[in-house]
Amino acid sequence: MEISHDLTRLDFRATSDLLRASYWGGQRTDAINRRAFENSLCAIALIDGRQVGFARASGDRAVFARISDVIVWPEHRGKGIGKALVASLLAHPDLSSVSTWMLNTSDAHELYARYGFRPTTDGNEMRLDRIAAG
Repeated sequence: MEISHDLTRLDFRATSDLLRASYWGGQRTDAINRRAFENSLCAIALIDGRQVGFARASGDRAVFARISDVIVWPEHRGKGIGKALVASLLAHPDLSSVSTWMLNTSDAHELYARYGFRPTTDGNEMRLDRIAAG
């Protein structure tokens, strides 16, 4: 398996379709996904040159980053690909000064806990959810 951060290697169609079928990405359009990917540092998992996973980090690339859209193609799940994607973002040189990492998950707490992520319960974290304009 190879992890690339070269957006030209992204299979946009497959990635957007899989994200739009996910519980968190169902409201997105291709245009929204394209803009999100272009404004993020993306990690693309490949086996024999074919994409099998995706994740991205957004933020200022200096002090704050948010990991989003960690997804592995169904037939390749359970092989450590999600772990490799997250590890590649956390170790990326462009994000080496980032001190605050965030993410949101409903089902992968154990995956992220191995990297030190923990639930935010200190009462300081706040969130605003808006309906995005397409």
